[in-house]
Amino acid sequence: MISDLTVIDASSVLAGPSVATYFAELGARVIKIEHPNHPDVTRSWKLPSEEKTSSVSAYFSSINYKKEYLQLDLKNEKDHASFLKLVASADILVTNFKKGDDIKLKIEDEHLQAINSRLIHGKINGYGSNSDRVAYDLILQAESGFMSMNGTPESGPVKMPIAFVDVLAAHHLKEAILLALYQREKTGQGKTLSVSLYDAAVSSLVNQASNYLMANHVPQRIGSLHPNIAPYGELFSTKDGATITFAIGSDLHFKKLCSALETNSTASDRMYSDNQCRIKNRTKLAEVLQEKIGLFSCADILQKLQKLNVPAGKVKNLDEVFSEKAAQELVLEESIDGVETKRIKSVIFKEND
Repeated sequence: MISDLTVIDASSVLAGPSVATYFAELGARVIKIEHPNHPDVTRSWKLPSEEKTSSVSAYFSSINYKKEYLQLDLKNEKDHASFLKLVASADILVTNFKKGDDIKLKIEDEHLQAINSRLIHGKINGYGSNSDRVAYDLILQAESGFMSMNGTPESGPVKMPIAFVDVLAAHHLKEAILLALYQREKTGQGKTLSVSLYDAAVSSLVNQASNYLMANHVPQRIGSLHPNIAPYGELFSTKDGATITFAIGSDLHFKKLCSALETNSTASDRMYSDNQCRIKNRTKLAEVLQEKIGLFSCADILQKLQKLNVPAGKVKNLDEVFSEKAAQELVLEESIDGVETKRIKSVIFKEND
């Protein structure tokens, strides 16, 4: 049972702590280790509107939940002994130390496994276990191709507004740890696992990578447009000033869209007869569609499209997102150091009865 597990979170920033929070949400006991004088740096990553003297930030709260907090300086002999005592009875250890820190701190894998052969040690690193480069999500987004693709011709390269690569790496490490737990049930042995931010980033290029590897296509910045599908990602304004978008993945979807917009002549136009034609003529097509969409209110056109099972949606800000019950149900609350904190669930699967 997950609730019987003890997890030591000796990591900081986002990827590692979010892995530990995942297990905390599932009911495991999670102990977060922080240096007495240099706690997790994200405690200080505050918005201008946050309380300056508080020990907790919204950023820190987003990936720390239901944890016990323990201050230990692993260079201190007494604290080091306390840490090893925790390791001796733990099931999972999560770290993101720099290369060589395990040697400096006397917590090499061989030593930890000798203390606890059942320990599953999950490591996050930047560019692989043999690299000593400091890694931040922004730099990984830059060096793995994401920023070169993201944005518009006018904007230049743009990072995604979340620590996307950290999130991806955390998911990979969670999968690895869960598999190791499954294997431990059979063998009784733990193991050490590692995930690099670089590998997580490149492995997530998926269709864009195959477009390059198979067709030598180097993706350019095209905003929210899709290189293989049209109309897909174009932004349209409704009569009441809302912004909507479509994900038209098939010829049938396109015909239904044209029917809803009362422009069947567009559906039969040879310029838009199939997906490749629509990609080739997407700029003109967007102009045609905008003229029709501007005659409808957001609610009316989305209602019509939903009845026809055409993928469409309004572009919403977070105020609009969290005004909805479905999003509110994903919020977890907890008091940390006297601060009322909130974050989004990381455990979102549901068990069917």
